[in-house]
Amino acid sequence: MNTLRKIYCRVFQKAFKFALPFLPYRNPEVIGSVKSLPEILLKKKCDNVLIITDKGIRNLGLTDRLERALKGNNISYSIYDKTVANPTTVNVKEAEDLWYQSECKAIIGFGGGSSMDCAKAVAARIAKPNQSLAQMKGILKVHKKLPLLIAIPTTAGTGSETTLAAVITDAETRYKYAINDFPLIPRYAVLDPKVTLSLPPFITATTGMDALTHAVEAYIGNSTTPGTRKNALDAVQLIFENLDRAYTNGSDKEARKNMLRASYFAGCAFTKSYVGYVHAVAHTLGGQYNVPHGLANAVLLPFILESYGDTIHSKLARLALAAGVADSSTPEKEAAHAFIQAVKDMKKRFNIGDTIPEIKEEDIPKLAHYADKEGNPLYPVPVLMDAHELEKFYYILMDKKQEDTSNESE
Repeated sequence: MNTLRKIYCRVFQKAFKFALPFLPYRNPEVIGSVKSLPEILLKKKCDNVLIITDKGIRNLGLTDRLERALKGNNISYSIYDKTVANPTTVNVKEAEDLWYQSECKAIIGFGGGSSMDCAKAVAARIAKPNQSLAQMKGILKVHKKLPLLIAIPTTAGTGSETTLAAVITDAETRYKYAINDFPLIPRYAVLDPKVTLSLPPFITATTGMDALTHAVEAYIGNSTTPGTRKNALDAVQLIFENLDRAYTNGSDKEARKNMLRASYFAGCAFTKSYVGYVHAVAHTLGGQYNVPHGLANAVLLPFILESYGDTIHSKLARLALAAGVADSSTPEKEAAHAFIQAVKDMKKRFNIGDTIPEIKEEDIPKLAHYADKEGNPLYPVPVLMDAHELEKFYYILMDKKQEDTSNESE
């Protein structure tokens, strides 16, 4: 990246960091069970709600407890269950139409990050019906009160239940972009471990590593606060203590509960301190090839941490202490490498590879351009990179794919 652009990015990031104490950040009110929602809805005079989820969640019966609770309290509801991974503008339009047809008064995002992002985007469209989602992309362009928005995460990873972001994919261009504004933070977050018990092991792993990526990128960035640093460290500790347990025994309610807490803490951390190039690159892979976001983050994380070099060794050393892979007597550089190796070992245990087979070389310049556009100047990363420099991460994944193929043929 050229010098003038670097100066612009750093000035932009410092201005945002300076403004942090004055911005209207808030945390959602945390609820421990879906059974508590009817009382809240009735108190808010919301007797007709729209539930936004996906077919997989619906088929697993995960919405059943919520539906029974609503019916038992004479609360009407409609369900939109066509949300796809990396939700599209079509999903948002269909759910928005159902909101108006059913005359709903509140929105519940029930599922992973995709369902919650779709719910946020629908709420934004209802608040600003004369403005397209594309016109709201970027920072602070919603600035309107949303309908009552409740998030019920079924995966412990995205942290979307506590963030001000909704990530949407344009159905025609496959361009994936974020809408960021304070009204998008849900009013209530339901952290109910029972709705996560049916989550398959691989999704448990990739969404857990998504939460890990949130915590790590928030912690190593340049816009941290004492609060976000503590949230990130707490999240890392909880993930290293509980993710393997949840992966190997999906019915371990205590591990599931702790992973929900970890995801929530990581969400609180990156809402204020942002993420970095892992997310910028991962979002392009999700938008272009529909690669699940948690999987893309998990594959990319160690590669990008290594690329930052010694600029983040001191921070990685503190993360290593939280993860329990180093102690206070471990030299800083050694502890940093131990943390990166621990992430790689975690990937191996969860059968997460080092490749994204869908990548096509001819797409790389466009994808790197989108990643650059997302990451700069907003993300306060340790080392700034432009589109050309970001291209190497796509090639790293392709090179490894090609090497693996050639080795197999031999």
